[in-house]
Amino acid sequence: MKRAFDLAFAIFLACILALPILAVAVLVRLTSPGPALYWSDRVGRYNKIFRMPKFRSMRVGTPAVATHLLANPEAHLTPIGPFLRKSSLDELPQLWSILTGEMSFVGPRPALFNQTDLIALRTAQGIDALVPGLTGWAQINGRDELPIPDKVALDAEYLRRRSLQLDIRILWLTAVKVLRREGVSH
Repeated sequence: MKRAFDLAFAIFLACILALPILAVAVLVRLTSPGPALYWSDRVGRYNKIFRMPKFRSMRVGTPAVATHLLANPEAHLTPIGPFLRKSSLDELPQLWSILTGEMSFVGPRPALFNQTDLIALRTAQGIDALVPGLTGWAQINGRDELPIPDKVALDAEYLRRRSLQLDIRILWLTAVKVLRREGVSH
């Protein structure tokens, strides 16, 4: 049921967002050198690494670490990077990962391949059995502002409570937070 919902909703969104996706890709290319997409190595279900696309909001050559670990994150942002991140438009290419089944609309956000502390805590709680999501319970309860143990606790709560009804609630609350630009630190 979840996979069918993901496929139907991803196809629907890809159709209605095709022109905005193209416009953002062109803007990224026009405002900084390099490709429009950044392919990030992420940890998927059962800790399998997959390549997740995002619109590039950081300059080419930025270290592949969580943004908060950069000494001066703002120095690495492209001219439209802050806007892409605050509006979450940088996440639109992840519709591709949902269509391929590597991601779902709702689940724990996929960890970077080098976030070993987050990966270990999630594995210990059985969260690695979930398909990672575009959004999740942790994202609507703090997003970038949460320390890793708190994110994992919320991911574990989602694992215990998951249902289509909860997923729809999370998607609705995500839309509200994105429109309000809440919880984005960089």
